[in-house]
Amino acid sequence: MTRPLAVFDIDGTLVDSRASIHRAACEAAREIGLPEPDYDRVRQIVGLSLEHAMAVLEPGLDASTLSRFVAGFRASFNRMYAEGHEEPLYPEAMTTLRRLHRDGWRLALATGQNRRGVARNLAREGWADLFLSSHCAEDGPGKPDPAMLHAAMAACDSDPSRTVMIGDTSHDIAMAINAGVLPLGVAWGFHTVEEQVAAGARHVARTFSELTVVLDGFADMTRAA
Repeated sequence: MTRPLAVFDIDGTLVDSRASIHRAACEAAREIGLPEPDYDRVRQIVGLSLEHAMAVLEPGLDASTLSRFVAGFRASFNRMYAEGHEEPLYPEAMTTLRRLHRDGWRLALATGQNRRGVARNLAREGWADLFLSSHCAEDGPGKPDPAMLHAAMAACDSDPSRTVMIGDTSHDIAMAINAGVLPLGVAWGFHTVEEQVAAGARHVARTFSELTVVLDGFADMTRAA
């Protein structure tokens, strides 16, 4: 029986990191003498690799200042984690992942986080047992380049016809389209439903229950092929 592959983004899809990412961007901006960016600007760059994201957020910076900006963002998160902060999972995220795993799905991660961030998330209770592989921007080109999805399919013995990408940003959707896999969005993260649809999302789920229904339909078609 053909087992479908679901590749999940992390920030804004499984983990609610909206407040912490905005806080880190504001603290990093203050350290280099810039005004704090509003949330609407910050949410647009989530999902990109950090260096790319910060360059998009403040496009006029020279290389040295950009490097300080990136370092300040990392330092802010390090301080939060040193204080015991952990971004919460969205309600029903873990239940959904366990159900998919139980139903025979192969699961993988594709994220704009660095490898340290991925390791921190894989240390969450139960995560290491759920995901067959994890892929991040440090491994090669970041979103919307399809490299992470190509790597996930290779690691999980899948192909585009059996693979779906689930994310919350237009960057996730563009990566899925570039890799030739089914692009699915979720409505509770960083980009709006309209932004994801404009990027080419086949469907944007408003709840985890709705997402599960869509995935069940995809699995049925995959297994019948």
